[in-house]
Amino acid sequence: MLTMAKKRIDFNNDISYYAKDGRLTEPSDGKRYEWRKMIDKVKRIGRPLTNDESEEFRIK
Repeated sequence: MLTMAKKRIDFNNDISYYAKDGRLTEPSDGKRYEWRKMIDKVKRIGRPLTNDESEEFRIK
């Protein structure tokens, strides 16, 4: 049986290491979509939409 040393994990430093500027998500690209219709289509077809398919639901 392999033994592993227990390491102390400090979760306070994990987020501060990865989120240098305080954002938890990427900035918006300004595109708007009809999300409810997109979600309905994803449920019908059973897979994520491709970029071309998602452009059908873009609000221009």
